[in-house]
Amino acid sequence: MTDQKVQYPQLFLRLAIAVTMLSAVADRFGFWGENSSWGNWENFEKYTRKITSFLPESLSVFSAYSATFLEIIFPLMLILGFKTKISAYDAGFLLLIFALSMTITLGPKAPLDYSVWVGSAAAFLLASHEKYSLSIDNLIKKI
Repeated sequence: MTDQKVQYPQLFLRLAIAVTMLSAVADRFGFWGENSSWGNWENFEKYTRKITSFLPESLSVFSAYSATFLEIIFPLMLILGFKTKISAYDAGFLLLIFALSMTITLGPKAPLDYSVWVGSAAAFLLASHEKYSLSIDNLIKKI
């Protein structure tokens, strides 16, 4: 495939992964209002403790904070196209950890319903590309 053929689908994939992750962050801060899954940080922490019940509680709380931080950083990097390969791999692993945790504690249906496996696979597919058009990475290479 030529770069031109994948340029816009690749950009769409970057944006779709990024916006999906940022939407989850917005949800835990209550920005979605009545359409929220969690609606506030406290509910998100409870949910995180539930899906990380195999961890000590202190690690579970830490994972809520660290996941939120990473779910802000990786999408911003994807939107900008900055260190795209690294951020795509990192997003893929973060989503994979989330999918595995959900599967272990809630069963296979929950991560399938929320397309967490698809998000992880999409991030890994994005990471497999060598060039990222319409990105800071591409601009830096040209300099």
